[in-house]
Amino acid sequence: MEPAPAGSSPARPAAINAEAAFGRPGRSMSNNPFVFGFTAALGVLTAWLLVQAVASAGSMLILIVVSLFLAIGLNPAVEALQRRNVPRTVAIVIVFLGVISVFVAFGLAVVPPLTAQFTQFVDQLPQYVAELQHNPLVRDLDQRFQILDKLQQYVTSGTFGTQMFGGVLGLGTVLIGAVFNALTVLVLTLYFLGSLSSLKKMAYLLFPRSRRKRAGLLGDKIIESIGGYVAGNLIISLIAGVTTFFFLSIMEVPYALALSLIVALTDLIPLVGAFIGAAVASLVGFFVSPTVGIVCVVFFTVYQQIENYWIAPAVMKSSVDVPPLATILGALLGGALLGVVGALLGIPLVAAILLIVREVVLPRQERA
Repeated sequence: MEPAPAGSSPARPAAINAEAAFGRPGRSMSNNPFVFGFTAALGVLTAWLLVQAVASAGSMLILIVVSLFLAIGLNPAVEALQRRNVPRTVAIVIVFLGVISVFVAFGLAVVPPLTAQFTQFVDQLPQYVAELQHNPLVRDLDQRFQILDKLQQYVTSGTFGTQMFGGVLGLGTVLIGAVFNALTVLVLTLYFLGSLSSLKKMAYLLFPRSRRKRAGLLGDKIIESIGGYVAGNLIISLIAGVTTFFFLSIMEVPYALALSLIVALTDLIPLVGAFIGAAVASLVGFFVSPTVGIVCVVFFTVYQQIENYWIAPAVMKSSVDVPPLATILGALLGGALLGVVGALLGIPLVAAILLIVREVVLPRQERA
């Protein structure tokens, strides 16, 4: 190709010639205030829509997090069966059937006593009303304010029936929702258990290659801590339930099995769960006799001290290395944000944060 003669302008690219054919391009509008404002408003609108979408799917996201947490917690049991030459699929089925058996046993132990007590209350309701009519205080209040007459008119009116029907529908809706959520958690837990290894590999691929190995080691340690926390909590709850069953059987408190299952399940809730189970069992003890109720209160008070200072530290020391203050703060903050679910997730999340701070943040600060 011959060079261009001196003094002549170089040949322009074809793109510039094409632009010139449709007119000279105008100035860029990137610095235009209107364009900037429109872009900023569009970004705010997009962020608001994302927040609304997350808020709308908040309950389902909580179910997903709970299912993943349960899958991580049950994974050590699956791996223990695998170490005994059990295929992973068979191990998952065995562990999953064990979890379902616990819920079925709880339902069989709790539902019949509740049904019997409710039926007994309905049968004795006329007797309770008659006793109220013979009570001097109630009779005096009825003479002043006609309470019993107004109560009878309200019960016989259509408003009471409508409200009762609405209440029954509301209770049915709550029960159906609870059953649906439980089935959703069970199915998601099963899927997460089956694909936990692939999920971990996919998550580790998000890290740069130079840091992927260290991220994998930290992630495995966090998952191990969560599994150890769940296993330790289950062991502590099992000890509480068995101890409560033997104590209530000795004291001849009715429905000892159902009450011990309630104590074991509520003991899984950090901070307040043990008090809830103890209150329910002690209340049933007071129905037997005041002496039995007082003995129940004393027993649960002593047992809680033993569990807090001996049983729990001995079980948890090899699973979750979290200071007591961090445990309390994690449970309180998690409970304030997400209720019971947050309280359950708070402690292992605190353990994960402390591990990251100890292994990543502090060494980086020392090198700075």
